[in-house]
Amino acid sequence: MMLQGQATTTDLRPCKNGQYRTLMAILGGALALLILTTIPLTFPLLNYSLLLLKTSLESPAAAASAAFRPQIFASGNLSILSALPCDLAIGDWIPNSNPNAALPYTNDTCWAIHDHLNCFKYGRPDAGFLRWRWRPEGCELPAFNPAQFLELMRHKAFAFVGDNIARNHVQSLICLLSKLEYPIDVSPSRDEHFKKWKYMSYNFTMAFLWTTHLVKSKESTTGGVFNLYLDEFDEAWTSQIAGFDYVMISSGQWFLHPMFFYENGKVIGCHDCFLNNVTELGIYHGYRKAFRTAFKAILSSDSYKGITYLRTFSPAHFENGLWNQGGNCLRTEPFKSKDSALEGMNLELYMTQMEEFRRAEREGRKNGFKLRLLDTTQAMWLRPDGHPSKYGHWPQGNVSLYNDCVHWCLPGPIDIWSDFLLHMLKMEGIRSAQERVQFAHQTELNQR
Repeated sequence: MMLQGQATTTDLRPCKNGQYRTLMAILGGALALLILTTIPLTFPLLNYSLLLLKTSLESPAAAASAAFRPQIFASGNLSILSALPCDLAIGDWIPNSNPNAALPYTNDTCWAIHDHLNCFKYGRPDAGFLRWRWRPEGCELPAFNPAQFLELMRHKAFAFVGDNIARNHVQSLICLLSKLEYPIDVSPSRDEHFKKWKYMSYNFTMAFLWTTHLVKSKESTTGGVFNLYLDEFDEAWTSQIAGFDYVMISSGQWFLHPMFFYENGKVIGCHDCFLNNVTELGIYHGYRKAFRTAFKAILSSDSYKGITYLRTFSPAHFENGLWNQGGNCLRTEPFKSKDSALEGMNLELYMTQMEEFRRAEREGRKNGFKLRLLDTTQAMWLRPDGHPSKYGHWPQGNVSLYNDCVHWCLPGPIDIWSDFLLHMLKMEGIRSAQERVQFAHQTELNQR
């Protein structure tokens, strides 16, 4: 004899009644809507819960490591779960609340600092410039946490593409991470322009790929004058980004040199060439075209599908003369944002970058490419006190050595770039989820 409850259960099975399918479809749709609504708020927790589950299936050792990760991301002065969207680009430098706090590294504890950035080695007398922190307008930016960064980079690869300033950033990052681990040099050659390191405990690979102008360029035999092939990729770096999860591109100060611009193999103009038979197109023309071509190289790549960051222009701070006319940078404190605004050439270069980035971002979104903006220009414009000046070398008698107001002391204000980067990496899950929802909505509107 069959009970009534059993008969009801049997009737709902798919082999007996189509109502089951209908009910499951409704429930599935409701669940999908719930996930899409809540995932921007809960993504970090979801991400690391799934990571914990995945690693627990791999090995007992991996499971033990994963069990520690929530502690890492809840440590410090901001939990990853409480991270909220924040415009990092606008703000002010404020005095550190604890001026006697230990620095994350010093020139004595980090071997990665190149001599010309080692300001204290060469006698810089003031350390007050290290006792400031960046406070974005309307929010707080947590200090760099090496444990969080390395966990996010576990089994990942990150390439920094650019010039001396990009290398300055890489050295800063290595020093910040040195509290936990130093990397092993796994570079394919001894060429200092193309370096690769590996953090063995995290299976994290970091690379530096040299380029002066992002596009193909050649320096003249007389030196100081460059031929830029504005429509040609610089294959020295574009051929090496395959397989990277992240690539950060940047360029700036090298465009101040005299340049001849080529397209289709022919000279189309120049910057500061002072020749009657060559059109003066100016620095901004070359800068714009170079970034457009660099983004084209990334967006047309079949082998690179990672997240691309543009790190914005890093301004110099020469006062009382140009770099080769006795200019120097002797200030010992930051500017206040209300007292000093980005202007002139610095503003034009910055705006040119922004315009080309937005253009590439729109184009890349059509094919699933993710472009992100690491906007450090305003923060660094306010730090005229952070350069080596004359403290990148020993005085050499009667030899005239130029003051360096382009690069950044290590340790120094450039360390904030890694604070920016870590914050953006932690927010990536939220932004990616939002973009997927927006893309789905736009696709639906286009199909109507």
